[in-house]
Amino acid sequence: MDSARVALLEFHELTGLTPEGISGARPEDDGWSFLVDVTELERIPASSSVMATYRVDSDNDGHVRQYERLRRYPRNATDPT
Repeated sequence: MDSARVALLEFHELTGLTPEGISGARPEDDGWSFLVDVTELERIPASSSVMATYRVDSDNDGHVRQYERLRRYPRNATDPT
């Protein structure tokens, strides 16, 4: 999925955060909506690092239109709600 790759690269350029993966993807009328997981705060041990999920909305080519943080949670959480 090229649009996902473009969206991840642009998200990184905009925020400085390195995406660890996409936990959700949904087609929209005029593009895509991705759920992107990132490490917001590295800690030792790594299991106590703070993670976040962002919603990243892009056009059909993957260019980011908007993004917002939906939640933060410890990496070792089994259900990050």
